[in-house]
Amino acid sequence: MSQLNAQCQDAKTKPIIVNSRTDLFNSAKALNNGVNISWLEQTWNTGALQHKPIADADFALLKQLGFKSIRLPVAFEYYRDKGVSLQQVLAQIDGVLKQCKRYGFKLVIDYHDGKINDNNYNNATNEAISIWLTLTRHYKNESASQVYFDIYNEPPPMDPQKWKDAAYNLVTAIRKVDAQRILLVGASNYNSIYELSRFVRLADERIIYTFHFYEPFFFTHQGAVWVGDQVATTGVAFPYDGEKFPQLNPKAKGTWGETNYNQYRHDGNEQSVKDKLQIVKNWSDKYGVPVLCSEYGVYNKYADVDSRCRYIKTVRKSLSALGIPGMLWDYNTNFSIFAGKPSIAHLPPCFKDALGL
Repeated sequence: MSQLNAQCQDAKTKPIIVNSRTDLFNSAKALNNGVNISWLEQTWNTGALQHKPIADADFALLKQLGFKSIRLPVAFEYYRDKGVSLQQVLAQIDGVLKQCKRYGFKLVIDYHDGKINDNNYNNATNEAISIWLTLTRHYKNESASQVYFDIYNEPPPMDPQKWKDAAYNLVTAIRKVDAQRILLVGASNYNSIYELSRFVRLADERIIYTFHFYEPFFFTHQGAVWVGDQVATTGVAFPYDGEKFPQLNPKAKGTWGETNYNQYRHDGNEQSVKDKLQIVKNWSDKYGVPVLCSEYGVYNKYADVDSRCRYIKTVRKSLSALGIPGMLWDYNTNFSIFAGKPSIAHLPPCFKDALGL
């Protein structure tokens, strides 16, 4: 790793600015109106590989709703640790790719649920490289306009330079096998827009920079038990409505949730969403590279449907105004826009409006 880092130091710190990246911007645009299918990343679902919940009817429905691309998060390391061969996992991905081709969708293969952190980034990066080399060889003959690689989902809060080292080493390893594949690279702190704004782009001309957008998190993740007490306050509407604003849940006192509670009167509106996305747009313009919002959405257990619709419409409208493609999280689990099993009949009318149907 140290030798590879030394070789790449100049490239990391002195990126070459290219005036025209029309093809790359068009490739990013082709991923717009995307949706995540979160099935192979469900580490809590031990039977995920035993059934395939996404049928041709689902692809036909997504086509009808105007979606154009699929992001497929895969918990590669989880399956490896469970003794599942990578070939078994690839067989599932191949099935999805076949359906994507049949129905005209682009496919993003996303490396989900990695374990990298400040203490293990050298070893963890090597582990990811080993898996990516197999993936890259497997899909090398697939068109670069059909299959994209999202190299590492949501690296945690960690030293940004260590993450950049890891990202560059992942990209460099993939490039030794496939020079043309378009790669998606995000910043640390869970694909943070703020970390991206401080990131110096890599010296590779086939990268789309990605970020996740769940702002304001206080609204989009209200009641999500896996996040913790900071989001314990529920009944939060979008946009902010002072007359209907709930009391702070006592569990959230003394956490970031209390700070976000007090801030929501300022954050819970369309202008705040626009302002935060403008941060990403400014960074994109600075380096002349495309960006992609590969996740946005609302946890659907506690947020009311009208607020969820207004939020999704606001994000989609704001992304569109800035020329940033977006991918919804997710199709059929706890961020789903459907009121039941995915179907037109189960799609609330306000979501039809939010999707521009």
